[in-house]
Order: sequence, then C-alpha cells, then structure tokens
Amino acid sequence: METWNQRQQANARGADSLLAGYRLIPGVPDEMIGPDGTIRPAWAGLIASLEDLGAEELAIRFERADQYMRDAGVFYRTYDGMDGNERAWPLAHVPLIIEDSEWASISSGLTQRADLLERIVADIYGDNELVKRGLLPPELIARNEEFLRPLVGIKPAGGHFLQFCAFELGRAPDGGWWVLGDRTQAPSGAGFALENRVATSRALPEIYGSQHIHRLAGFFRDFRDALNAHARAKGGGVAILTPGQHNETYFEHAYIARYLGFLLLEGQDLTVDNGQVMVRTIDGLKPISVLWRRMDAAFADPLELRTDSHIGTAGLTEALRQGSISMVNALGSGILETRALLAFLPNLSKALLGESLQLPSLATWWCGQESERQHVIDNLHKMLVGQAFATNLAIDDPQNTVHGGEISDDARASLLMRMRAAPADFVGQEPVRLSTAPVYVDGRLEPRPITLRVYAARSRDGWTIMPGGFARVGLTSDAAAMSMQRGGQAADVWVVSPRPVENVTLLPRDGEKLERISSRSLPSRAADNLIWLGRYAERCESIVRVLRAYNVRLAETSTPDQPLLNDTREYLEGIDIDADLAMPPGLLAAIDSAVYSASQIRDRFSPDGWLALTDLRKTARSFASRVRPGADAAGALTVLLRKLAGFSGLVHENMYRFAGWRFLEIGRRLERGIQIAGHVAWFLREEAPEGSEDMLLEIGDSVMTHRRRYAHSASILSYVDLLVLDPLNPRSVRFQIAELREQIECLPGGNDDGHLSGAAKAALSLYTELRVTEAEQMTTERLQELGAEIGALGALVAEANFV
Repeated sequence: METWNQRQQANARGADSLLAGYRLIPGVPDEMIGPDGTIRPAWAGLIASLEDLGAEELAIRFERADQYMRDAGVFYRTYDGMDGNERAWPLAHVPLIIEDSEWASISSGLTQRADLLERIVADIYGDNELVKRGLLPPELIARNEEFLRPLVGIKPAGGHFLQFCAFELGRAPDGGWWVLGDRTQAPSGAGFALENRVATSRALPEIYGSQHIHRLAGFFRDFRDALNAHARAKGGGVAILTPGQHNETYFEHAYIARYLGFLLLEGQDLTVDNGQVMVRTIDGLKPISVLWRRMDAAFADPLELRTDSHIGTAGLTEALRQGSISMVNALGSGILETRALLAFLPNLSKALLGESLQLPSLATWWCGQESERQHVIDNLHKMLVGQAFATNLAIDDPQNTVHGGEISDDARASLLMRMRAAPADFVGQEPVRLSTAPVYVDGRLEPRPITLRVYAARSRDGWTIMPGGFARVGLTSDAAAMSMQRGGQAADVWVVSPRPVENVTLLPRDGEKLERISSRSLPSRAADNLIWLGRYAERCESIVRVLRAYNVRLAETSTPDQPLLNDTREYLEGIDIDADLAMPPGLLAAIDSAVYSASQIRDRFSPDGWLALTDLRKTARSFASRVRPGADAAGALTVLLRKLAGFSGLVHENMYRFAGWRFLEIGRRLERGIQIAGHVAWFLREEAPEGSEDMLLEIGDSVMTHRRRYAHSASILSYVDLLVLDPLNPRSVRFQIAELREQIECLPGGNDDGHLSGAAKAALSLYTELRVTEAEQMTTERLQELGAEIGALGALVAEANFV
C-alpha cells in the first residue's frame, strides 16, 4: 500500500491517468491493488483498456449504460416519510473483478453456510434440539418477532426450508472474506444483478468480450428448472408472490417473473380452496404448487399470522400444513437473519456439520450471556452496539447502531444503563473495515468501500452459487453511505477465469422437450388491468382529439365567446375536462391512470411499451407548466397524439396474441365505441351550433374519408353513416362492436361448441342491430343508449372472467 501511494505521489502515472488520484486508505485492503503495491493481474487488462478509451469516451460509454437503465425502467423505491419515490437504479460503472480460484473458495464457504442455516431453521420449527442442548438460548427464539409459532411442526412440501439465499460479504484486513449477514427472508437484488450485467457489458462490450467472464444465466436456468420440476410433480404452476408495485424492489419482481416465465401474483390473486392454493384466472381457479415469496412471511397470511395484513392470502398457512404448496423460502425462515444469531454460528457449525465455518461471520457477542455482555462493556470503546433482534446489517442501521468510542460520555452512560437493564436486547460487533474498490468519479478512479452480495439457489443437484452477484459501493469513503436508501451504488461483479467459459443461456438444452404455457393461465387481476390500460389509453386519445380541435378553433378567433367554442367547453365540462387549461388535470389524471394500470402488469409489459407510456406522461406534465391555450396548446396536443399513436402501434404490433392482448384490445374497443357514440350524440344533436359537423369529423379522424365517400351527398346522415354504421371505418362504432364480438368469443367460455357466453351474446346482439340499422334511425337518444350498452358489455366480460 505504501509502495502504491508513494508511486502515486511521484505522479508516475501522469496527470491524465484514471489512477492519478487513486490513494489507498492505510490499513484497508483494496480489491484492485495487491499488498505489494501493484495492480492485481485480474484487474490489469480492465484498467489498461479503460485507460486506452480515455475519459471522454468513457463518459459516453457510461452514459450509454445509464440510458439503458432508464429505457428499461430499472428503478428502486426510496422512502422519505410515508411516501415512496421511484429512483433510477444507481449503477457503478466499473465492475468488481474476482478471480475464479478465489470465487471457488467463496462458493464452497457459502454452500457450507447454506447447509448450516437449513439445519438450524429445520430444528427451530422442528424438534428444537438446539435449545435443549444449550446451543441456542431459548430467549433468542421465543422473543423473536421473526419466530412464527403457527409454523412449528410444519414440514416443507419440497423437503427444504431454504431454496434461495443471499449473503452479504466483506473482505477482512487479512485478505479473507467475512459474512456480514445472511438473507433468508425474501432475498432481493438478483434481478438487479442481471441488469447490472447487461448495462455494463453494453458500455464495455469489447472489454467484456475479451475477458473469460462466467455467465449468470446458468444459475437462473438451474433454479427455474428445479422449481418447474417440483411444480409439475405436484400438478400445479410456479408463481412469484409480490407485495405489489409499492414495494421498493417491485421492478425486480416483475423482471425476474418475465425472465424466468413465472406468473407474478399478489395476495389478492390467490385463494385457498380445500387446502390447495389456487390462482384466480380468466378460466377459473388454477392450482399453484410453488410460490417464490417476495414479501415478509408475517404478511403472507392474515388469518394465522399478521391479522392487519392487506397483501397476504388467508389460509396460506393451512395449505402449508397440508403440503399442497412449496414456499420459497419457508414461512418463518427470516429468523435466520437475526443479528444475534451470528454469535452462535461458529459453535453450531461444529455441532451440526462437524467442521468450522469456512467463511467466518462478523465477530458478534450477544449481551444476553453474562461473560459476553461483560466483554462488550469492557471493550465498548471499540465496539458497535446494536439491536440483538434486528435483521439488517449494522452498516445499514446507523440510527440504531452506535460505535462505543464515538459517542459522548452521557450517551455512553445511557447506553450502559440500557444494556444492564435489558441485556438480551443488545449485541456487540466488531467494527467493519471494508475493503475498497475503484469507482469512476469525474473522470478519475477513486477507492470506495464495498460489500459483496452473493446468491445461492437450490437446484436439482444441490446448492448453486451465482458466479457474480453485485457489489454495493459507498457514495463516499464512509461505509454507512452504502445503502441504496442512502445514496450507495451497485456494481456488476465479474468472476474471471484464465480459460474460456461456457456461454450459458436460458434456451432449452439438447434433448429437452418443448413446453408451451396455456394462454388461459392469465390471472384475473392482470386481465382487469389490461382492459383498463386499453380503456385509459383510448380515453386519453379521445380527450386529446377534442381538446386539439377546440384549441385550433380558439387560435383562429379573437373572441373566444363563440357558440361552437362554448358548446365544446360544455361538452368537455361534462366529462370533467377544463377547456380553459391547455393541459387539464382531467387529461393528466387519465394518463396517470394508464400508467398505473400498466405498472400493475410490468411482468407482461415490454420495456419499450413502458418507456413509451412514461415518456407520454413526462411530456404531458412538462407541457402543463408552460403551454398556453390556443395555437400553442394545439401544437402540444398534436405531440401527445403522436406519442399516443406510437404507444398504441407499439403494443398492437409487438404484443403476442395471447389472452392478455385480447383483454387489452377489448378495453380499447370498449372505450372507443363509448367515446365515438358520445361525440356523435353531442355534436350532431338538433341544437348543436354551426361547425359542429366538421369538428366531429376532425375528432373522429375521418375528414378525408368523408370527403371521398360522400363528396356529393354530405349531410348529417353521412356523418352518422361513417362514424356509427360503417363496417370499414376503424373509427366507427360498428367497427368497434365487430372487434369486440370477435375477441369476446375467443375468451375462455366465449364460444363453447356454438354456445355463447352472456358477453358474447350481448356483443352479437349489438352487432346484428347495427348491421340492419339505417342512419335515419340513429337518434341522439339511441346513440346515448348505445354508449351505455357498450359500457355494459365491459361489465359482462368482467363478470365472466374475473372470479
């Protein structure tokens, strides 16, 4: 280290070098610089390539990676008070490099640790021998909020309590690795690790391609195959159980579900029927055999666990008792994250496995034991003291964890008094001196503290360790600033081999049977959101067209108090749109509703579609603060109309014609039919002012078509014929009913051997009526009734498919 810093002081690398300001911290190991003061061999190629690219090109490359993350919609949620805010995923652009020989040691140590944790949790909810033998204090279990008493005695259907774990590692001053904490409740971050890899490899493709870097896909493939095999054996499906879009890592839930082809479900999507977990689908109840849980266990079942939970499924615990569902991980396994448990793992490893821990835990002393408590008190000046039953890391909990040597005398006296009054509530831990790794800051590489998060998944051949993961990187040299909630960053981890590595993918291997998923497995809630997404998108377009027509005419007159303008304002007020504003709140609310509906189905929504929709919202909001009514607004509304058309075209052309597409299409056709019927009824009524007919054609995007078809016979009847009864006009009401009839009959139960569902009969009845109706018969009253009947079709579809 001194050798390296001396070289830097001598400016041996030159002022323009990326490493010109790289200063190591005395006593702290660095991932890139070895003990001899030279760059480690595994890093040498990366650093040389980065130097060759230069600061200007690197800035472009790293912005490319950030843009990819934004385009893909990668976010996490931070909480400031009661509300959560979506923030872009904070990518640290320089990867952490680890040689595969060292990774083999890490993998071996974590496999051992995962086996140990499995044995411990199986005993806690089983025979309780560890407490009987004095290896675990009963208080550590009985007082623990993560100990779920209703789960005692329940054996996992899959044979294991743990299927997917994560471990937080830090490098010790001697160069080895510590385990700072275990993640068994609902480990997060694996999906973000995949996105880190995509973004980093896109920014540095030639560097990534020239290195022998282990791929991540094999890890996910093996885990997916193991879950699918278990589900097939039980006769059900696999699903990811998410708390919903307000969870801080919801993006990852949707991403992993899409990546692995699993259903993404919320508690309300499930029901328990005679001990079997079932998902509500458009084709009725379907069995689920494996649930990959991404919510805290206590919230999973409001019947037997937390009664105030609104995100769980009543009866889930009973389904576990009956062995009909396998949970990843088992409910109650979060107890293994308890900070005080780290103090007992060394002895537990020897007792249960007959061997010492290959990767030691962070030195921890539980103050519920007299000698350990006294040790903490005697060494308080060099101890971190925190909550014994906490499940987060000390470095992530600065509010409830203090360094005994960095607090005032009064604070120290208060702490000692509390420790003596309730000793079992406290643990002492050795302060962490985390290793550093290079981070790109303003054209230079600077050392920042890092921790390494590594994932373990149970495959059909035992534990598999992800060859990578992601590194949490401090925003500053302060290790407390590593949490994502406090501004930390995340870097990709490259496990580098001296030999070529297998290019693993999720594609089926040779000899594997092709499997197709039924289109009828669509959850009812997802179908409902798809309908409303289609409806809100179409509603937005309708509002924009009316507003644009209004503002075009407003721009052409010096006196806004014109009959046609007054009449249009009255029509817009009837649908809660304030025409006096260029971007009325009603329009912005409709756009927000479309985004909300899409956010509920992120696993079924393409990144391009999501980007187009959020870009529409961003554009509309920016216009709201700076666009004035009239010509300015007309131009802005045209921009929104193009973006809406782009979104609709993108979804229509690219979305697979699964049941999900049909519901989206049904939503679009329902809303367009309702809106067009309403427009025609208003603008062609007897008292409509002069110019209403032309405005109606403009709103209905049918000006040119009307001129061609009715050049010599234009009248109110021609407007009705074109916009209501024409079978070839994609804007006509009849066209919408024809499309609705076709899509509804294709839904489950829509047409069973010629027997039509209620919704299909209603659509056929409307379609038949419009086929035989003449324009003269379409009165204002009938048009209003027609709009209501189209709306009733939507209710019939919901009644038939949303159980």
